[in-house]
Parts: sequence; C-alpha cells; structure tokens
Amino acid sequence: MRIGFDAKRAFANKTGLGNYSRFILEALLRYEKANEYLAYTPKNNQNLFPGFPSESIHFPEKWLDKKLSALWRYSGISSQLHRDQVDLFHGLSNEIPQGLSKRGIRSVVTIHDLIFEKLPAHFKPVDRLIYRHKFRSACIRADKVVAVSEQTKRDLVELYQVDPGKVEVIYQDSSAIFKQPADERSKAEIRDKYGLDKPYVLCVGTLEERKNQHRLVEAFAGSNAKDFDLVLVGKATPYLTKINESIAHYKLQKRVKVLHNIPSAHLPALYQQATVFAYISIYEGFGIPILEALHSQVPVLSAKGFCLEEAGGGGGLYADPLKTEEVSQQLNRLLTDQSLRSELIEAGKLHVTRFNAQLIAGQLSRLYTSIAG
Repeated sequence: MRIGFDAKRAFANKTGLGNYSRFILEALLRYEKANEYLAYTPKNNQNLFPGFPSESIHFPEKWLDKKLSALWRYSGISSQLHRDQVDLFHGLSNEIPQGLSKRGIRSVVTIHDLIFEKLPAHFKPVDRLIYRHKFRSACIRADKVVAVSEQTKRDLVELYQVDPGKVEVIYQDSSAIFKQPADERSKAEIRDKYGLDKPYVLCVGTLEERKNQHRLVEAFAGSNAKDFDLVLVGKATPYLTKINESIAHYKLQKRVKVLHNIPSAHLPALYQQATVFAYISIYEGFGIPILEALHSQVPVLSAKGFCLEEAGGGGGLYADPLKTEEVSQQLNRLLTDQSLRSELIEAGKLHVTRFNAQLIAGQLSRLYTSIAG
C-alpha cells in the first residue's frame, strides 16, 4: 500500500507536532516495512529529519503550488497524490486536504487536542475560527480519526459530536534520546554550564499561561524544599513577566533558574539529574514531557483531571493545578520521601512500555489496512 503523509511539520517544526510527525514516520519505516511511505512537504531546508529517505520526499510540482504552499496543502495536493497513486493519506497535524474522496484516496487525520476550544481566552478569535474549520472539516471527511489520548477523544465526541466508533486512540512516545543514559562527564558538563550546584525540581515546557509555571513557583515557595532549586526550561513568551513577578514576590531569585534556548541534546542530562519533574499544566492534549521524565527515571508531579494522568500513570503524583497548596503538598511528599520516589520510578518504567514505537507502528498499520480494505 502506498501511504502519503502531510509531513510539513516533520521537516519544519523542532518540537510539538514536528516531534510527533517524525516519531510516527520513523516508527513505520522501522517496524512496518510492507507499506511504502511518501512524505509531502512544501520545504525541507532545516535538516530536522535527515533519516527520512530523500527519494520519498515530495514537494509541490506546479509553479503556483510552490508559490502558494498553504493552498497546495489545503487542496492542490490531492491531484498530486492521485498522480502518485497514493492509496491512503494521513494528515499528521489536525488537517487533511480537500478532494481526497473524489479521487478514491482514503484518509486518516490525527487530532492532537482541542485546547483552543477548552481555553478560548488563550487564542485570538481569528485563529480559533481557522482551527475550528480545519479540525471539524477533517473529522467529517476523514475515514478515521486518530486521537493522541482518551482526553482528546472525549473532547472530539463532546465538542464536535464525532462518532466514538470513528476515533482510535493511538499514543506516541518521546524521542529515543531520552532512553539513553547520559554519561557522568556529560552530566557534569551540563551542571557546570547551567550552574546546577544543588538538587533541583525540573519543569520543561513553553513559558506560557496554560503551562502554569507561575503557580509552580508559588507551590515551590510554599514547600519545605529549602535544599532544592527549581529549574524552568522553555521558550519565553510575555507570560515570563508573570513568572518573574512570582519569583520576586517570594524572594526566590537565587533558587529559581529560568533557562531558554536549550539544545535538545542537553535535555536528557537535565532530566536525568532532576530529583522531581513537575508539570502542572492547566490543559494538554497529552503531555510528552512527562514521558521524557519517565524514560529518564524521574518521578513526576503533574495535574489531575485530564490526560496528564494518562501520560504519567503510576509514575507520578497528581494535584489540582489551580490549587497551589495541593500542588505544594504533593511536591513536599516527593522531595522528602526517597522510598516513594523509588516506587514511582519503578512504576514509571512499567507504564512507559505502553508507548513503545513498535506497538504504535503496528496499531497504525492495522488501522491503515482496515480502512483500505
């Protein structure tokens, strides 16, 4: 079977949807070799996915499609897929092009989250309208919808009235770099480079309101973590001002480190030397940083009430992300109880086997076969 993919994110995005796209394509190439996989992208000029076979990367062919690549992805690509004799198309990032069914091409779309519907205040009105059109349309036209979590499936059924039988929950895993122990020399270099001279609580994620880092700072201040630092790693946004205000209010300037532009290659050593990984986001589609922590054999403190408990399973403790005192209490438990941390680490090792790349590749391949059949 010839399977085409909307692979723009795989070749253009360093994180998020890019990581998901690369993970899926790498898993299928490695474990499900009976099919032929074609990646469609407007450009490939960032060297983000050198492992994908160059002969299987397809770009816009017509002059107008090259100039208007967004329009190409929206509709023009369908005729190109037909000429390439693609049997099935998988939109890896919440959308599929118009016109697939008219050309006899079956389709799958992955929906990652409906955060813009659940937290509308965090998005511009025009962006919400665009996302709503793309996501709804894709769910209606696709033969099957892949949700990255049970939470996303529930949201699709509740908010868009998608037939539950049309939605398959298929997880993803984190990058393989988090599964390899860093050597002691690399760890020492990372500690020295970022001034990590004390045990620390780590949080990795874009510094934005939804990720709730200012409340993590407040919870850290209210804990008994006097011998620990808090390390926040992530891309800065205007929300950083609020985080810094919390740091200043609690006089934590010497105990909270905020790190930006950290190379991906440095993250495994940062994770593996943390005492606790804290991720109390208000809402997520899944929560890949939690898997990164579990693979790094670090216990997790996260938010309860939605999909982060799916990601962390028995490898973490959970708290209401809007209740600072509750977060602080759970953080105290983790920082003061070595045996609890050890238990969570062992449970986390078992839990992450659910996100095995070979298992996920097999689930996708069976889904493709069922649709094509």
